[in-house]
Amino acid sequence: MREQSRPRAAAQPVRWAADSVAMMREGARVRLDYSARSLWRVDRMIEEIRREGAPYAAVESELRGFGAYAGEVIARQTGAEWWATGGEHWLRTPDGRLWDPVDEARRCFGGHGSLRLLCRDAVNGVPR
Repeated sequence: MREQSRPRAAAQPVRWAADSVAMMREGARVRLDYSARSLWRVDRMIEEIRREGAPYAAVESELRGFGAYAGEVIARQTGAEWWATGGEHWLRTPDGRLWDPVDEARRCFGGHGSLRLLCRDAVNGVPR
């Protein structure tokens, strides 16, 4: 498998994140501003969707968008770059660590993750 580096690898996640921002603004009347604090709202939205009993297949693209949004928050705060391999997108922070915010959004939907905490861990590990 060939890796793609930013900016090519970033094109899809950046678009998914922007779509999530628009969806939250128009559908839920929630403003997302690419801040770490806004991820609390995203975690709550995923929890609400999960509690409503939505099947995973019905919300898969929304979860991907929420994960991409979290990834963009991390990228903007740390200078991380998007990478893609085999259709999967992940981040590499300047300290060399790898992060998979899209998978973390899926974990949140399963009741076992937090985009807010993922961001906190990613940001705290990067020297300023």
